Amino acid sequence: MPNMEWTREEFAAAVTEHGRRMYRAARAVLDSDADAEDAVSQAVLQAWQSLDSLRDKSAVRPWLVKIAVNCAYAQRRRQGRVVYLEDLAQEPAAQDQPQDGGLWEAVSALPPERRVVVALFYYEDMSVEQIARCLHVPQGTVKSRLARARRQLKEMLQGQEGEYGTI
Repeated sequence: MPNMEWTREEFAAAVTEHGRRMYRAARAVLDSDADAEDAVSQAVLQAWQSLDSLRDKSAVRPWLVKIAVNCAYAQRRRQGRVVYLEDLAQEPAAQDQPQDGGLWEAVSALPPERRVVVALFYYEDMSVEQIARCLHVPQGTVKSRLARARRQLKEMLQGQEGEYGTI
């Protein structure tokens, strides 16, 4: 078995490398940039505290994203449905969004359970199996949410002109 000891520098490098992914996953669950940042902060703390439970260093990306998603859902449960007035009038920072314009806006408009599977599958390149483990749902649920999200996105984007032509 390989040495599973992590140095602070290795952990910091992993968090730095995957921090944007953690943020995007948390933001797909939560409705505000500030809440997503809080969830990521909590996730980093939890990851550091449970670092010895990570058996395979090569699995650090999905492990960190899973912790961020779990923290985001826990935060959502604690808060209930909160709408921040400053977020109603302001778009999220451009650097924190994927750079595909209308598509990301459409993804952001999906219901949270569909939005998170789309973000994890397409933007974070996680497999259906990894998403199912991350969200604690059966693989069939992930597949059906993806299918429904694709249909809904197609309807939302129908007739829009984009870089790939008319949808």
